[in-house]
Formats: sequence, C-alpha cells, structure tokens
Amino acid sequence: MLKIKSRKQQHLFDPWQFLSPKRREILDQSWPGFFRDHVLDLLPVETFSVLFPAHRGRPTKEMHTVLGTLALQQYHDLTDREACEQLAFNIQWHYALDIAEESDAAKYICPKTLWTMRTLATELGIDQDFFDTVALELAQMFNVDTSRQRIDSVHIRSNMARLGRIGVFVKGIDRFLVNLKRHHLSLYDGIDAELIQRYHGEKARQCFAGVKPSDSKRVLSDVASDLYRLVTQFASHRQVADMSSYKLLCRIVKEQCEVGADGTIEVKAPKQISSDSLQNPSDPDATYSGHKGQGYQIQVMETYSEHETDAKDPRQLNLITYVEVEKACQSDAQALLPALETTLETDLAPAQVQADTLYGSDENCCECAQLGIELISPAPGTQKCESANLSDFQFRADGHVDKCPAGHRPALCKKKKGRYTQCFEINLCANCPLADCCAVKRGAKFFYLNYDEKRLRIARRRQHERTEEFRQKYRWRAGVEATMSQYDRLTGVKHLRVRGKKAVRFAAVMKATAVNIARAVAARQARMRANDNRMGSYCRLRRVFELFKEQFSGLLLSIADRMLGKQTAQTYAQNSA
Repeated sequence: MLKIKSRKQQHLFDPWQFLSPKRREILDQSWPGFFRDHVLDLLPVETFSVLFPAHRGRPTKEMHTVLGTLALQQYHDLTDREACEQLAFNIQWHYALDIAEESDAAKYICPKTLWTMRTLATELGIDQDFFDTVALELAQMFNVDTSRQRIDSVHIRSNMARLGRIGVFVKGIDRFLVNLKRHHLSLYDGIDAELIQRYHGEKARQCFAGVKPSDSKRVLSDVASDLYRLVTQFASHRQVADMSSYKLLCRIVKEQCEVGADGTIEVKAPKQISSDSLQNPSDPDATYSGHKGQGYQIQVMETYSEHETDAKDPRQLNLITYVEVEKACQSDAQALLPALETTLETDLAPAQVQADTLYGSDENCCECAQLGIELISPAPGTQKCESANLSDFQFRADGHVDKCPAGHRPALCKKKKGRYTQCFEINLCANCPLADCCAVKRGAKFFYLNYDEKRLRIARRRQHERTEEFRQKYRWRAGVEATMSQYDRLTGVKHLRVRGKKAVRFAAVMKATAVNIARAVAARQARMRANDNRMGSYCRLRRVFELFKEQFSGLLLSIADRMLGKQTAQTYAQNSA
C-alpha cells in the first residue's frame, strides 16, 4: 500500500519553532529551505501507484521522504549508507523533507529499502519526469530566457574495472562459472577440474594480471579456446543457454573471435573489433570511445545569455534543459536533433543553439532550419591552408560564382539538377599564380569548377565563420565547459557508483536536476543579497537626509534671526531720525 502524506495539510503549530531565528534564517535561505518550498511538492510520488495498489499489503515508507532521499543522495553524491545516516540525523535533511516528528518510521530508512526503491524508480523512469518538472518550474520561477542554448557532451564511467582483452575473457568465464555453480551444480561438477581451477576464484583471476606483454598473445589465444569450449559444451542445454552470463560468453566470441569451419577459434586483431563491443562483463551496456575510453557519455544542453552584464550576473539562472545518457561510441552528430525535439515537447526549446564542430553537420543545419532553430557551429572537416578552396570563391545570391580567389569572373555558369558548373577561360587560369592549388580543374575548352548544393552551403558557412560577427556569437559556446566542471565537482557524475545503462541514466539525470537546484539556490541568494544591499543603501541615505535636514533647518533659523534682527535695527534707526 502506497503511503503519501498530503502536502496541502498545514501544521497547527510551527514544528520548527525550537530553532533560533538565526539558524532558521540560514535554513530558509540555503538549499534546505528552497528544496522544501519549491521542489518537495514536485516529486512524482503518484507514479508508484502502479506498483503499490491501494488497500493491499503493508504501507510503504512515506513517498516524499523516499524520493526526496534519493534526490538528495545524488545532490550530495552519497552512498546508500551515508544517505540513510543523513536522513536519520541531519537537521538540514529533516527541514528539506519537512519531517517534524521524531520517530523511526519518519526519519529512518534501511539501505536495502533505499536500494529497492531506487531500482523501482529507475524502471518507472521517474528521473526524467522529475527533471522535466523541476526544469519547467525553475524556468517560470526565474523567468529564464530559453531562446539561446548550447550543447556539449561529457564522458562518464560506471562502477566497473578497466579491463584489457584478457581481463574481459577471464571475467566472463568467472561470472559464468559462478552462476552455473549456483543454479546448476550437477552441470558445474561436469566441467574439467583444471579449467575451474584456472578461472574460478580470486586467486585465479589474479594470475592473469601478471601476464608479460610478450606472452599476452599466446595467453589470449588459450583463454579464447577455453571460453569457446564452454560455449560449445552448453549450447544444447536450454536452461544454461538462457542465462545472462552464458549470453555474455556468446557475445564475447561473436565480437572478439572468428570461428573457423573446422571449429577452431582465432582472436581478431584489435582494429577489427567494434567500439560497441563488450568492455566489461560487469557492465554489458558500457562501450568504448577511441578518444575517451570505456564508459558512457552524457549530452547536456543549457541556457545562456549573450549580454556581458547578464552573463556575469549571479542573479541570472543558466538552466539545464536537456540531459541524456548515450553509448560512449555514439557520435555527437546524432544527439542534436533528439535534444531539440525533446525541448520542443517540454516547452523549453531554443531559437538559437550553439555547439562544437561534431554537431555542425550539414544535415543537422538543414533539420534545424526546418524546426525554425538557428544552429551556430563550425562546419566539419578541414581545409588545406595553402589551397584555394571553394570557400575562397565569392558567390552570387543564386549560387553561382561571382569571382574566383584571383578576382576573375567565370565565362559561363550552368546549373543542372542541383549541381553547379562554373567555366573559366583557359588563358586566365593557366597563367594564374594559384593554378597549382586551385579547386578548378582543366578541361578541353575551359577550366571547370563543379559543386553541389551541399558543398555550396558548407562553403558559405566557412565564409561566415571568418567574420567577426560569428566569432562574437560563437565565443559563448565555451561557457558550457564550466557547466560540465560543476556537474562533476558538485555531484561526482564522472565516476558513478552504479552499473548498467538504466542505473547510470537515473543517477546522471538526477544529478543534472541537482545542478539546476543548486544554481537556483545560488541565484536566489544573490537576489536576496541585492535586495538587502538596496534596502541598506536606502536606509543609510534616509538617515543622512534626516541628519542633513536637522542641521540645515537649524542653520536656516539662525540666519533668519540675524537677518530679521538687522532689519529691525535699521527700521528703528530710520524712524528715530
């Protein structure tokens, strides 16, 4: 049975009146007060109703407390045991979760229950609902301008060891033997005792850690043969074939080895192995990035301001509007359109988005234009600096060349089915000093320059990249690197305590929500300090005015008395004469 305490029910007496005014003020102005007043009511507690029917079973822990603990655990980057201790003894957590009563039912949760609830929340996708709700609420609360945003990715690692190829084979065999012994002991006893002794147990795994580089090729071949022997031995056993550890062995054979027609097995060369191959049997979802290594990558998109005063103003909130966990081997070029489509659904879409070169493919630019969004990103690819490239030509509005890099105009211009052909006089191009490095090619009658619509768009983009206008706009993209740094420093997202894509995604999205909350708290504190400074300045100015008024009024009275006395003496002297 689901237990949810109504947040609309108010306390008859203030349960926090035992706090001194100063301590109460500190709680209200920092993250506990903000979480309690603006975030606690946004927790999607009703989502659990599909798993806990009403009037059936024992009541659960109060769901605001459970989900709030999960959120604060990711906010402070704590283990399960540390989170349970904070819930039991930390008054900041009690204030943030609005827990006033002193009972174990209210302020205690065991690590096993916390782990179970996190698993259920992961399966229900509560993390994304919570992130979207909080982001939209903060955008409205702080009047965030979402028209300008920037996107980038960051590489993260789950809680898995960094294994080489031998380690992957050995770990896979060990996991299979452990599960086989646990569920099918009779089949386990039928395996060669020498193979079990070689791979099963901690000491067996440590033996492979000391393999010399000169022996690695031979050892890898022997381990692959042993693994393939296990695969063939239990291939016809249906119950064993359905085990996840056995499927991992089959996956290792498929990705890392080549099986001959005669049943022999050979290990593939490293260049033949795909980047999405199995990196560690402990985390089958993790993949490999040639640039950053094993793990996952997170796409993060946030708002920003192009005004110098707003960008440096701590009262302004830069809000993360999109976060998604992907394979480490996935290209950033495939992440832009899903991010924009998601923000369109959540009413947080930008009118202009900045990204690095990997996002700036021609296809992405065209798709963004159809969505009414401007993509500011350098064109992909490189150009030879000493060559006269297509971007060095001057183009007319209709797409034809106006002038070449040497200043010559084409003698003839053609366009057919989206392809442009520019014809230049032979005598001009043959004697041109740029002839050896120019993009035009010699033909029978002319020197020809051929390009299509795509190359024309890229050339115009490269020309725009050389302008000062583009540099002034694109310089704001670098600010997203500070967000990635804060994302890791505040929440420890680059080294997670979980494995598997679902668990990694839950942790990463909840930590992104924590960054938004922390930024909102900082922006609110800056606004409160600004208001205090304004009030202080007003009070000081009014006091000065009152003091000046008192002194100035006394001075006026003394001057008036003197002037009136002098005038009276003069009038008396005249009358006497």
